[in-house]
Amino acid sequence: MCAKRFDTKHSLLLHIKIMHDSRENLACDKCGEKFRKKLHLLFHLKTVHEGRKDYPYDNYEKTFEQKSNLLLHKQTVRKGHKDFVCNKCEEKFETKSDLLNHQNTVHEDCKDIVCNKCDKKFGQKSNLLMHQKTVHEGHKDYACDICEKKFGQKSGLAMHIKTVHEGRKDFACDNCEKKFGYKSYLLLHQKTVHEGRKDYACDKCEKVFGHKAHLTRHQKAVHNRKIFACDNCEKEFAVKSDFLKHQKTVHKGEKVFACNKCDRKFGHKSNLSDHKKIVHDGRKDYACDKCDKKFAYKCFLLSHQKSFFRE
Repeated sequence: MCAKRFDTKHSLLLHIKIMHDSRENLACDKCGEKFRKKLHLLFHLKTVHEGRKDYPYDNYEKTFEQKSNLLLHKQTVRKGHKDFVCNKCEEKFETKSDLLNHQNTVHEDCKDIVCNKCDKKFGQKSNLLMHQKTVHEGHKDYACDICEKKFGQKSGLAMHIKTVHEGRKDFACDNCEKKFGYKSYLLLHQKTVHEGRKDYACDKCEKVFGHKAHLTRHQKAVHNRKIFACDNCEKEFAVKSDFLKHQKTVHKGEKVFACNKCDRKFGHKSNLSDHKKIVHDGRKDYACDKCDKKFAYKCFLLSHQKSFFRE
């Protein structure tokens, strides 16, 4: 098999099992991809799921029996070739297993891995582990130097800076003028706005929602009502995140969303988006159906229409 020598029979047998025994059918417990050799599985775990770039490659290359297999591996892993395309959203993946995982979790909503500390469900074990590490154990090692928000992954921090502080929206809807910072937001927009889909039904009333977050908010506010009262003013909130946001922006005066076109800062991301759209892009999206007037805000249109009918 090879010219390697060992001091003990146990070491020899272990070497044969790991390096040469191709009868094994080893599956990754994080994504389901299968390997013929344990070393291939270990390398996959270290480089793909742990993101290691320093894992030794030379010995790993020797375990490929055919040069064509090694070249194919180098193409996908080392050069980042993504030849597996999703037929529903056109996202590309390096391996077929990654594509299948994406389709199961994103498009078929197959999430059968449950967190034992909360009720959240995941399609992949790696996502569950990251959730537990960042949410329940509080491991968030990557801090934004602009607003001090912390993230469990470096990629999350990079995406936050790009979309929130730089205001980049690289994903444009081909049915309207809206743009999004995340592809998932674009797909959700197309599904709910242009296709009119509402897949999330409340089990306590007849209301249906296009967004799962909207269903959760509805259930918390209407059916599992818990009041969060502000001790600085008389305002009350049904959702804790709204209560915390109110305290930060109203009473502490935090404004972390800065406009990259002027000196204005805002406490809410939505206010920054409205400011850019109206002030810098000059958009007036609310048109009166009785005359040619257009307005930047819906409330201005409604006020105009009320005065129009009074006349």
